[in-house]
Amino acid sequence: MKSTQQKERNKKLRTLATWTFTWVITMAIASFGPKYIWDHHTFLTPFAIVVNFVNGLLMIIANRDLFNHFDELERKIHLEATGFTLVLSVVAGLSYSLLDTTDLIPFDASIAILVMFMSITNLLAVIINSRRFA
Repeated sequence: MKSTQQKERNKKLRTLATWTFTWVITMAIASFGPKYIWDHHTFLTPFAIVVNFVNGLLMIIANRDLFNHFDELERKIHLEATGFTLVLSVVAGLSYSLLDTTDLIPFDASIAILVMFMSITNLLAVIINSRRFA
């Protein structure tokens, strides 16, 4: 039988998963809707962006709620991973932008590449920290 604390954690994880899923879906709608669904409608496009932004805020709140449920070790693992990801992303992102503005790369810099870099960096940092502190 699961403890009350485990049930609460699972509920927080489900909430975070739900808000993350809806954020990804609203991001896709806001990105592709203007071109493929509603032909750059003057109300629907900004509305979709606002809905996506609100979903993002709710996802952040759910993430914080889960983070506050962590014990001290889990907080340390995730805080260090987040800090490392932030600093490395700023340095790498600015370097990436410089490569674009100085035409040292044959394509335009894309925020999607930076987001993927951040996601992979954070995942690896959590894995490394989990092993380091366990």
